[in-house]
Amino acid sequence: MSRPALEVADIFRNHGPTWRRANAGHVSLDQLKVMSAIENCRTAALGGHVARCEDCAYTTIAYNSCRNRHCPKCQGAAAKNWLAAREADLLPVPYYHVVFTLPAAIADIAYQNKAVVYDLLFKASAEAMLTIAADPKHLGARVGITSVLHSWGSAMTHHPHVHMIVPGGGISLDGKSWISCRPGFFLPVRVLSRLFRRLFPEKLIVAHKAGHLKFFGDHSALADAQAFAAYLASLRRTEWVVYAKRPFGGPQAVLAYLSRYTHRVAIANSRLIACDRTGVTFRWKDYRADSRDRQKVMTLSTGEFIRRFLIHVLPQGFHRIRHYGLFASGTRADNIARARELLAVAKPEGEPASAAVDPGKPTCPCCGGRIVIIEVFERGATPRHRPTAPTSVIRIDTS
Repeated sequence: MSRPALEVADIFRNHGPTWRRANAGHVSLDQLKVMSAIENCRTAALGGHVARCEDCAYTTIAYNSCRNRHCPKCQGAAAKNWLAAREADLLPVPYYHVVFTLPAAIADIAYQNKAVVYDLLFKASAEAMLTIAADPKHLGARVGITSVLHSWGSAMTHHPHVHMIVPGGGISLDGKSWISCRPGFFLPVRVLSRLFRRLFPEKLIVAHKAGHLKFFGDHSALADAQAFAAYLASLRRTEWVVYAKRPFGGPQAVLAYLSRYTHRVAIANSRLIACDRTGVTFRWKDYRADSRDRQKVMTLSTGEFIRRFLIHVLPQGFHRIRHYGLFASGTRADNIARARELLAVAKPEGEPASAAVDPGKPTCPCCGGRIVIIEVFERGATPRHRPTAPTSVIRIDTS
């Protein structure tokens, strides 16, 4: 795949130093680390190796990747590896996509308390899903959930929400049968929304009482328990957005979908159009418009673009992909085996179809000969060997 004409890394390299000086004292250490990782990704700063064809002497330089989870260039390989592991867990049933979104008033609190509020978003949405699914009035079964956190909208504004991928059915509460949902319908989103609207504020109040929330600026008054309770009370009368999309066509469609969602970052390099004196121009999707008019172009000042990108840096150690119910890590293997038994299907054999191509046996793009590594160079070092032509310098994930 050819390198995009413009990358987030280019914007950071050209404008990052000035932006950091202008915002000194207002940028977290985690954000600074992300900027540095993206700037250095697949450059000599991280080292790499030189490879040469044994037959025609075609020579390439491959620089190491930063492997930072916020880097637009590094997530493709990470997604492939993750998907290869998940493919063995797929069941031969329809899968559904359900989205839980926080209201704007809660998103404002999340902006200042990311680790706490994002964690509660995961927990409250999963609890709502598992509770309603287990209710005999709806499904009466234990279901499995894969949840993925996104904190952005298409224009990189702060818009925290969770995407759930759920099989269309589950194991009965007595464990003796597989219960399928109705064709084309999983669970009532209105019921899910009501329970989510009750559970999340309850958990948020507990966090407030425990002193886990911090408030700054216009929200400083919410440090008071009564003011905070009043703030949340008004939200119980508004709609909390939960929606479900159509079921996928099959397990492979689920994998294709997950590959676009699990390791996505705030903006992909492919959406960038230009970075010039007017700012950064990129494509975005306006979901409030009719489907045919959703694709639009936006230009932000370079400083605002960098700010919006960095507000989506997650706290260190925070897991943005989580599994619940039948897919919870400790019991997933046993639950999936039981589900397959109840569905009367065998475990898939052989290598996963989505497994990445073995990178240990590259071939020459010129003659198809075997490529071998002839030099490894450390961070910041200059390789002794040079590529055979300027266009042969490649940047691949080799770390």
